[in-house]
Amino acid sequence: MAVNVEVLEKLERKITLNVPIGDIQGEVQARLKRLAKSVKIDGFRPGKVPLSVVAQRYGNAVQYEVLNDKVGEAFNKAATEAELRVAGQPRISEKDGAAEGFADFEAVFEVFPEVKIGDLKDLEIERVNVDVDDAAIDRTVDILRKQRRTFALRGKEEAVQDGDRVTVDFEGKIDGDPFEGGKAEDFAFLVGEGQMLKEFEDAVRGMKVGESKTFPLAFPADYHGKDVAGKTADFLVTVKKVEAAHLPEVNDEFAKSLGVEAATVAGLRDDIRKNLEREVKFRVQARNKQAVLNGLLTKAELDLPNASVQSEIARLEQGAREELRQRGIKDADKAPIPEEVFRPQAERRVRLGLVVAELVRANNLQATPEQVRAHVEELAASYEQPQDVIKWYYSDAKRLGDVEAVVIENNVTEFVLGQAKTVEKTIGFDELMGAAADA
Repeated sequence: MAVNVEVLEKLERKITLNVPIGDIQGEVQARLKRLAKSVKIDGFRPGKVPLSVVAQRYGNAVQYEVLNDKVGEAFNKAATEAELRVAGQPRISEKDGAAEGFADFEAVFEVFPEVKIGDLKDLEIERVNVDVDDAAIDRTVDILRKQRRTFALRGKEEAVQDGDRVTVDFEGKIDGDPFEGGKAEDFAFLVGEGQMLKEFEDAVRGMKVGESKTFPLAFPADYHGKDVAGKTADFLVTVKKVEAAHLPEVNDEFAKSLGVEAATVAGLRDDIRKNLEREVKFRVQARNKQAVLNGLLTKAELDLPNASVQSEIARLEQGAREELRQRGIKDADKAPIPEEVFRPQAERRVRLGLVVAELVRANNLQATPEQVRAHVEELAASYEQPQDVIKWYYSDAKRLGDVEAVVIENNVTEFVLGQAKTVEKTIGFDELMGAAADA
C-alpha cells in the first residue's frame, strides 16, 4: 500500500505508521523466553526461572524495547517505500483511532532539501599561485641554523645585541605595588625574537653585565594577564649574564647532521625545496578551496533542515566545552553557552555540506581509492618513516575517512575552477604562509 506523506512546512513531513499488535506481542514473548534462559533471580536456578516471573519483572521494559524497534522498522520501511531522504530522527507519538489489531503512530520528521546550483560559468573566483624561490629556501636554512645554535659568554664590556641570550632579574610595580607575575630571578630570554614585550627588549638591548635600569612598560589592552592589561608598570631590570649566539656554518657536515640523504648543501636545499613545495601545495589548495566554497554558496538555493543544524550546533558546543576543559576551566560542562553563538557557523557548515554533496553526486566527484592512496602518501612523505605513517592512516577507518573527505573537497575545487571564470593571482611565499598563520 502506498505511503501517505503529508507536507507540513518546507522540509517537515508526517506519515502514519500501522504496527500489528500481534507482531509486538509475539516479539515480546520471544524475547522474554530468551531472557528466561540467562536471567538470574534469587530462589531459582539459572535457566529455570518461570516465564511468568520473568514477565512480571522485565515485561514492561521488554515491551517498551520491542515497541521502539517495531515502530522504527515501520518508519524505515515507509520512508524507503516513499523514497524519502530523512534528516535527523523522527518525532513519534501514538495516535488514537487505530483499526482493531493495530497500533497507530504519527512520525513527524524533516527531509533533506532539493539543492539547486546555478550556472558555475557565471562564477568568478580568484585562484592563487605561489612559487618557492631561493629566498624562501634561504630563510628556512636560517631557521634550521637557529634551531642548532650554541651560546658563549660575552665579555663583561660587551653590550646586549639582538640574538643574544640574556639572563636577568626583574621586578615590576604598578603605582608602587608589586603584581603577580611581575618578578623573576635568573630569567633567560632571546633578545629580538618577540619572547618579551617590545619595551622590555628595547630596555635590555645595549645593557652590559651588572647594569640595572628602571623603565616604564605599557601592557597592551588585550594582554593575556587581565590584571595588568592596559596598565603601565615601572620595571627594574638587572642584567646578570649575556651569551652570544653562534650559528653553525652551512656546509656538507651541517647537511649530514640534519639527516639529509645526499649529505651535501645542494642536497639540503633540494630537500628543503621539496618540503616547502609540498607545504605550499596544501596551503594553496586550502586557500583556493575556501574561495570555491564561498563562491558555491552564492550559487546555491536550498532550505536547511533544522535537525541537521541542531546536530551541528550540539557538535560545536561539545567541542567548545572540551576546549574549556583542556584549558582547566572548572565545571566546563555547566558553563552557560547560548546555542545561538554557534548557529551561524552551524548553518554555514550544513549548507556547504549539502551543496558539496549534491555537486559530488551530480558530477561523479567521489574520491577514488587511488586518489586517497596518493594523498596519504603525500602526507607521509615529509616524515622520516613514510611507510609507518601510511600504515597509521590505513589502520583506522575514521582517519582514512577524513582523508577521503579532503580528496572529495579537492575534486570539487578543481571541478568548479574548471567551470568558473578564474582570476589568476600570484602571491609571495611569505604572504601565503602569513595568511595561513592568521587563519
